[in-house]
Amino acid sequence: MSIFDKAKDKAEQVVGEVKEKLGQATDNRDLENSGKKDQVTGQVKESGHDLRDKAAGAVHDAQDRLSGRG
Repeated sequence: MSIFDKAKDKAEQVVGEVKEKLGQATDNRDLENSGKKDQVTGQVKESGHDLRDKAAGAVHDAQDRLSGRG
């Protein structure tokens, strides 16, 4: 995962946390729910990026083993 992608995912989660807390403090259910959605979206994106990176690493490792480099 690129550093930029990771930062975007984390930022989305933090913004979501802030929105959720602000929604709770102001009794604004829409804002609170929007914050929860942002947090989950950021977590899902982060997980997807992590899986993509692990798969790419596994492919690279397999290529190394097949070529005799690993």
